[in-house]
Amino acid sequence: MRTRIAIAVLLAGMFAGAQLLRRAAVTRGGAAGARLFDQVLARVEGNYVDTIAPEELYRKAATGMVAELHDPNTSLLDRRQYRALEETTAGAYEGIGVQVDVGEGWLRVIVPVAGGPAELAGLRAGDRILEIDGRSVSARLATDARTGLRGKPGTKVTLLVERPGADARFTIEVVRAAIHLSAVRHVMMLAPATGYLQLAVFSDSSAPHLRAAIARLRALGARTVLLDLRGDPGGLLQQGVAVSDEFLDAGQPVVSLRGRTPAETRTITDTARQSWPDLVLVVLVDGGSASASEIVAGALQDHDRAAVVGGTTYGKGSAQSIIQLDGDSAALRLTTALWYTPSGRSIQRPRPSAADSAAAEDSAAERPLAHRRAFRTDAGRVVYGGGGITPDLIIAAQDSVDGMLALMRALGRDASRFRDAVVDVAASLRPVRITTAAGVTPAMRESVWKRAQARHVKLSRAEFDVSAPAVDRMLVDEMAREGDGAEAAYRLRLDGDRVVKAALALADGAPDQRALLARAAERRAAHREDVATAP
Repeated sequence: MRTRIAIAVLLAGMFAGAQLLRRAAVTRGGAAGARLFDQVLARVEGNYVDTIAPEELYRKAATGMVAELHDPNTSLLDRRQYRALEETTAGAYEGIGVQVDVGEGWLRVIVPVAGGPAELAGLRAGDRILEIDGRSVSARLATDARTGLRGKPGTKVTLLVERPGADARFTIEVVRAAIHLSAVRHVMMLAPATGYLQLAVFSDSSAPHLRAAIARLRALGARTVLLDLRGDPGGLLQQGVAVSDEFLDAGQPVVSLRGRTPAETRTITDTARQSWPDLVLVVLVDGGSASASEIVAGALQDHDRAAVVGGTTYGKGSAQSIIQLDGDSAALRLTTALWYTPSGRSIQRPRPSAADSAAAEDSAAERPLAHRRAFRTDAGRVVYGGGGITPDLIIAAQDSVDGMLALMRALGRDASRFRDAVVDVAASLRPVRITTAAGVTPAMRESVWKRAQARHVKLSRAEFDVSAPAVDRMLVDEMAREGDGAEAAYRLRLDGDRVVKAALALADGAPDQRALLARAAERRAAHREDVATAP
């Protein structure tokens, strides 16, 4: 009930604000702008070489206005985009329960949802879906192909499937169901007293899923937990706050919002005692950690509750309101405030060019700490601003070190076809077991090259050869997935993950959070981290 009242008050405030803004605009010359718009509209409607319906002209004008704000987080959403946003934040949809990637004339199964209809029907990671209910995937847009897998619970869909290593194609009939994706994707022990969990998204159930995962790890003997937020794009603000609340005490601020109106300017504070005060915590982040992920990392770092390890986060520190609209444009996603951590750091990273955004993906592009503004935590530790969350210990990502990012950039749109070549080779090598890149032979690597060429992948031999470590890792991952399943492949990937290794070394033997943070400070002071020296 309180939620409905809050929404009603918000909408009323927005309506009143719009009326006031309209009146103010007239007194400040807004009437001249309205005349300009009316004149241009009349000329285009009456004299443009092509006939365009008036409602279409208004839609284009609204789209142009939003685009001219130059804010990537503000946009007009059509009904399909709005539904996709709802699914992301709700963590639920109706379909067969499978994550897919677009291939050359097929959808490749990345992983079926555990216990979902696709897995129960026999779909496996690496399978290629060629037809959906008799319609070729290659004859449809990728979004349409994905939509074909969705549908009401209880309805059936027939898939024509090709499995690498199998002699013939076959059909699988899957009964659609309601799918609820867990925000926590992987939960496991990495050492006798150290647990690990990956929080993949901040949907409407992230906090309860996190509680259940940590309870499970505690039952297995975990005294330290690595909370992996790498690649987590964020999601719901309230879930970012709820996850932070699990580790903070009542009265501690979590995040501040600063907007143009009093309604958008406030500080959100924890209201309850933390659940695991004796739990030692390490938060893993990278350039793909954004939004609510940054709220959690920043709050825990500022209150000295976690050591943050990895790469500087993305820097998406703005709050968006979703405003319902009439017509084909279902909603307006509008930036209304910026987020600040408890120490006063702005999470938003300035991005004057596209290059800055791309650089955030690679920790090799880290700015030296001397170029960042210093702030203080509750205990007086130095943390750094300048956009995003700067880790306590900066460790270059595995993808940066072994050339995976460079390989993906070189492949561009051919990345999917290259992955398909790797999947083919992994299937052909079954039942060979390889657990490290050292087990990949030159002959295996050459097979990947030949299959990539057969698929007309645009990659030079020199680019392929210099990317050998990345190719080897891809092949090991796919072979592990083929032989032991997706979860075993993920565990194997963590074993070779240099950020995870650094976090484990940092946590090893640390009796409490204070000792862990002191150890991180010592390693930073001794330059035992991957900090770039170039400006």
